[in-house]
Amino acid sequence: MVIGAGHNGLVAGCYLAKAGFDVEVVERDTVIGGAVSTVERWPGVRVDRGSSIHVMVRHTDLVEDLDLGSLGLVYDDVEPWAALPHPDGALRFSNDLAQTCASIETACGSADAAAYRAFVETWTPPTRAFLAAGSRPPTARNLGRAAWAASRRHVHNRSETVRNFMQPADDLITATFRDPRLRAAIGWWAAQSGPPPHAVGTAPIAGTLAMFHMQPAGRPRGGSGRLSEALAARLASYGGALRCGDGAAHVSADDAGCTVVTSSGEKIGCRAVLAACHGVTTARLIGDVAAAGAMRVGHGIGMAVRFLTTQLPAYHADVPGVHTSMQLLVDSPEQIRAAYGDFLRREPAVDPPLIVMTPTATDPTLAPPDRHVVTAWAQWHPHELRDGTWDERRDTVADGIAATIDRWAPGFAGSVIDRFVQTPVDLERELGLVAGNVMHVEMELDAMFALRPLPEWSGYRSPYPGLYLCGASTHPGGGVWGASGRNAAAVMVRDLNRRSRRRRHR
Repeated sequence: MVIGAGHNGLVAGCYLAKAGFDVEVVERDTVIGGAVSTVERWPGVRVDRGSSIHVMVRHTDLVEDLDLGSLGLVYDDVEPWAALPHPDGALRFSNDLAQTCASIETACGSADAAAYRAFVETWTPPTRAFLAAGSRPPTARNLGRAAWAASRRHVHNRSETVRNFMQPADDLITATFRDPRLRAAIGWWAAQSGPPPHAVGTAPIAGTLAMFHMQPAGRPRGGSGRLSEALAARLASYGGALRCGDGAAHVSADDAGCTVVTSSGEKIGCRAVLAACHGVTTARLIGDVAAAGAMRVGHGIGMAVRFLTTQLPAYHADVPGVHTSMQLLVDSPEQIRAAYGDFLRREPAVDPPLIVMTPTATDPTLAPPDRHVVTAWAQWHPHELRDGTWDERRDTVADGIAATIDRWAPGFAGSVIDRFVQTPVDLERELGLVAGNVMHVEMELDAMFALRPLPEWSGYRSPYPGLYLCGASTHPGGGVWGASGRNAAAVMVRDLNRRSRRRRHR
């Protein structure tokens, strides 16, 4: 039994069914995919509910291994992967390192261009090691192999490696680059996992931008949900079952087996349960209130506004391919810090840095020719406000986000026909993201690798016999990756096969 049809749950279900197990996936929602899903928000207009651009999954062989292409999944490369349309000089981050360096040299000078090249070359080996670590269960052996690979550059000075990895991204960026626009762009990327770039241990997050020069990010044609739809079709081809609109309401597990009670009251017995829902939700389903309270979910990261417009944003600066990319609307490192300060005060950011995405610019299947979807992701916005509620303040905050885009692209506000606002509270309501945290559990050192989501709940095994978990609450964390589902399935298959062998030998 798999609880939750998010992309990790569907991945796990596919691999469990492929291994010969009878698999049923139960999902409370009527839409599959969780935050990797696409729905019709307006007539004839398909809009992603969560992610739009897939990065980590393209560094795996998952799509090929499950032959999802034969089920209609087609990725369009995101090129350039990012752009900063700054009126004082734009930056275009191409998948091609030489092109990116040329853009940086034009805007920032040759010293910063050379520094960027050296930065990518330095952080490519650790990024490869990070991706490899995420694609395996977080055992001591696997993490040790990754740490060794990441530190090969400083093989004779391991302490230097530890110092580099533990420093704040801000310190690394400030020491490496001169131009504030370049510092802001890289710092803004470093912030996307949640921890601010001035936090200890965030330097490697900044370094992961090297992955964009290793393999292009991708946008599924037809919307982010095409990945989940292809996974569901593959699950069915392996004989797995999927029921929507009837999720788990209670789970019991002991040495004799597991029972899942669905919201409709049906009791389903099974050998094992893999909970692909939120870790807090999993703990609540089994009745472990202490574990649910111990998982550090924080109080949100940000919010999204999906605008329906008559045209794409026309930025001050002309950047080739800007509407394909992640559009980084950030002025300076100070703006990022100020926004985080507002977040700590439990207030929406007064001047929010934004990531803007315009999927309809390259995918005509999403909307009619005279309509566009413009998505703005705004950090940081807390789940609980100091004054008032999100239902009271959503429109005012969304107006501010629209005004911010208009400042970068004059006339944008006048092109807006409608909008769909996803505050942190809405993200919790619709997608089950506890406290509005899109990463489930904070992506900080005390909740990563073999500590995620809790030491006694790590490695995809819970303290309860037969109850396993996967998803963003587990290693390697959030993002469209599928690694958690694949890893958890491998752990389950190994455990269940060992259990069967022991029973046969009794």
